[in-house]
Amino acid sequence: MVTVGLEHYLTVAAALFVIGIFGIFLNRKNVIVILMSIEMILLSVNINLVAFSSHLGDLTGQVFTMFVLTVAAAEAAIGLAILVCFFRNRGTIDVEDVNVMKG
Repeated sequence: MVTVGLEHYLTVAAALFVIGIFGIFLNRKNVIVILMSIEMILLSVNINLVAFSSHLGDLTGQVFTMFVLTVAAAEAAIGLAILVCFFRNRGTIDVEDVNVMKG
């Protein structure tokens, strides 16, 4: 029987991180995909924190994970609120039109 070890968690986290990075760099047109890619990167960081915390027998990584989850939820809420306001004003959420928002 195969036990799930630290290497498995790190592999999954690395795969999520790479997918998130590719999502940001390959798709520059859709803001929602960029926000989802940032969430995937934060999720990979959370997996690393929990995996190392469990491996080392320390709760510090799990506490930091709660802080990262809080920041990710706030980022998603504020990002979506900005997108809704931008869509109401412009009628589109293209990334290329964001430079119009300069004050």
